[in-house]
Amino acid sequence: MVVWVTGASSGIGEELAYQLSKLGVSLVLSARRENELERVKRRCLENSNLKGKDILVLPLDLTDTSSHEVATKAVLQEFGRIDVLVNNGGRSQRSLCLDTSLDVYKELIDLNYLGTVSLTKCVLPHMIERKQGKIVTVNSLLGFMSVPLSSGYCASKHALRGFFNGLRTELATYPGITVSNICPGPVQSDIVKNALTEEVTKSVGNDGDQSYKMAANRCVRLMLISMANDLQEVWISDQPFLSVAYLWQYMPTWAFWITSKMGKKRIENFKSGVDADSSYFKFFKKKNS
Repeated sequence: MVVWVTGASSGIGEELAYQLSKLGVSLVLSARRENELERVKRRCLENSNLKGKDILVLPLDLTDTSSHEVATKAVLQEFGRIDVLVNNGGRSQRSLCLDTSLDVYKELIDLNYLGTVSLTKCVLPHMIERKQGKIVTVNSLLGFMSVPLSSGYCASKHALRGFFNGLRTELATYPGITVSNICPGPVQSDIVKNALTEEVTKSVGNDGDQSYKMAANRCVRLMLISMANDLQEVWISDQPFLSVAYLWQYMPTWAFWITSKMGKKRIENFKSGVDADSSYFKFFKKKNS
């Protein structure tokens, strides 16, 4: 099996590469930072039975859509097929709408949404020709929820969910091709550190509080189970975030009320340098104590 993972240089993508390598699959690792991809490849080789030829490091900028067709051909030339595409590349956001440059919103749409759509469109004809394949997209609970400080990120993830749910219906005549939306909650990674702020040139620069977030290795383990069982949509999160997700899905009026109550604290946390999502954890911990 050949699995192509974008955003493989850190976080969920990096951990996914490690766990997949132990399963003996051939890997294509893509991200913008080639040196980090080489580091991930070395560790994969150290901790598995794979050989160097089984892992292709393929630097890729999702926003450079003109390069995606060439990259896809490179993978097919190397391995002859693509069994699984894992759309994991992307960035988050931590800034208020009024303070945020329109360029930030464009970057989030270009990277998180259009870049993913472009790469998927390049790989899809190959899967249709073979009448089999898996398209797995790492979305977010914010693909159907919304919170302050992440309006652009939420928009890009909502768009992804809509696109892939629509694509799944178009592929109904190809039962061998599955489309999965994976929606993690907070996960221990550099996503907050690398998140965009009010300008494209600025990022948060610190990890914030990671203690209440799910470990990346557990998140990926649950992702692999979801992928193996061809689940269409999966929510992966610890409490209390999973409960909030159910409120958004089934009791949106209550969800709006609770999010508004916690929103002010989330903004205060961000301005004081504390990870914004910790407000949810503290809110529910207080309620349940």
